[in-house]
Amino acid sequence: MPFCQRQINRRTRERIFRATAGLSLAIWLTMATAEIYSPIHAWLHGGTIPDDDDDCAIVAIAHGKIETVTPDAVVSVPITWIEVTPQIKFSDFSTAIAFLPSGRGPPVPSAVS
Repeated sequence: MPFCQRQINRRTRERIFRATAGLSLAIWLTMATAEIYSPIHAWLHGGTIPDDDDDCAIVAIAHGKIETVTPDAVVSVPITWIEVTPQIKFSDFSTAIAFLPSGRGPPVPSAVS
């Protein structure tokens, strides 16, 4: 069975999402810390920071050379129109005893008769 046709359990998907989020956060915090604290930056380069041509991500973050792109994709949102019309109902209470034949109506309380 190809991988794209397998269904992944909801709990497994949530764990994958959380692990991906945690890994992304850890990488971002490492880069932000290395930007501030130069010994970590040097450790990531193997001991020394190259002076002349340092094209690493930490320098790009520090100098603001990261360009973010906003997609121009149009998001189509279906609009559902719900029309609510007020309905007014009147009820007229009348006793059904007069319209029913004898013995077919509800019992008559003794206080009424």
